[in-house]
Amino acid sequence: MESIELKSVIMACHLEELTTEEQHLVELAIEATNRSYAPYSRFCVGAAVRLANGVEVVGCNQENVAYPSGLCAERTALFSAGAQYPDTPVEMLAIAAKGTDGELQYEPIAPCGSCRQVIIEAETRAKHPIRILLYGKKCIYVIDGIEKLMPLTFSEF
Repeated sequence: MESIELKSVIMACHLEELTTEEQHLVELAIEATNRSYAPYSRFCVGAAVRLANGVEVVGCNQENVAYPSGLCAERTALFSAGAQYPDTPVEMLAIAAKGTDGELQYEPIAPCGSCRQVIIEAETRAKHPIRILLYGKKCIYVIDGIEKLMPLTFSEF
């Protein structure tokens, strides 16, 4: 039997170290947390995507008492972008969250498994990686491609 070690390189930085475009996308994700509908978990998540044509689309989590009928912020933003601009690749995705105390998360939060799979599909469809920005007050994780978060991807290929 052989042991295989999988490693991911994720950059940690502060908001001011990001490009102007990246900072703006993070700000959009933070703003989107205010539009979240999360009466059950009180965990408000916002996401923003930047498309190759420069258009930005935001999303926020939408809960439903008939769980799992709700939807995460990441999928809300990605599906909305796909519905409006089906042939335009996603270049960047920013994610921010407010905890149950209503304050922005100190540590960056990562997408759930379902959202990671949707990001994989978006990358596969566009044939290029998506730059992912995970916001936390302490730092921001910058990830170039979903394989850094999900190294053994499930895809058609």
